[in-house]
Amino acid sequence: MELYSDAYYIERIVAGDTGCFACLLDKYSRPVHSLILKMVGSKEDAEELAQDVFMKVFRNLPSFKADCSFSTWIYRIAYNTAISELRKKKQEFVAIEESQISNASEEAVGELLENTSVTEQLDKLDTALALLPPDERALILLFYMKEKTVDELTVITGFSASNIKVKLHRIRKKLFVLIKGMEEK
Repeated sequence: MELYSDAYYIERIVAGDTGCFACLLDKYSRPVHSLILKMVGSKEDAEELAQDVFMKVFRNLPSFKADCSFSTWIYRIAYNTAISELRKKKQEFVAIEESQISNASEEAVGELLENTSVTEQLDKLDTALALLPPDERALILLFYMKEKTVDELTVITGFSASNIKVKLHRIRKKLFVLIKGMEEK
């Protein structure tokens, strides 16, 4: 149960009561770490990057304007921190031909996992997610797992709403192609 709102804690921290930052850490450390871990794939890197995120949040808290929710603002910092780190590492990912993505119908995407157990579905999805580039994986995770709206994703990523919708559509099709490929092996 949350005693006070994020705005209350932010106001107190900015006023000098830095001990209130622990309340925001308690609330957001697990979801931020989870997002970063899914993006970077390394527990050690995720822990280090999550610490970096909270240092940035603390330093920049006075500049938080509340034109979006605090959770959206913190996810934007986490997303950008993880993407910056991943750009330095230049990881390689599975290439999927454009024709495979274009040929995947919405019905086929929806039907793919219907005849499998939930555990099998999650295992296949987890494996397929790991094969996506981090920015695409982050979009899917933020939209479906963190239940961020398209508008919130525009704030987090800096993409337009229409771009987000197109990216989500294409990523779902990529996941379909990847999962379908797993089943054919």
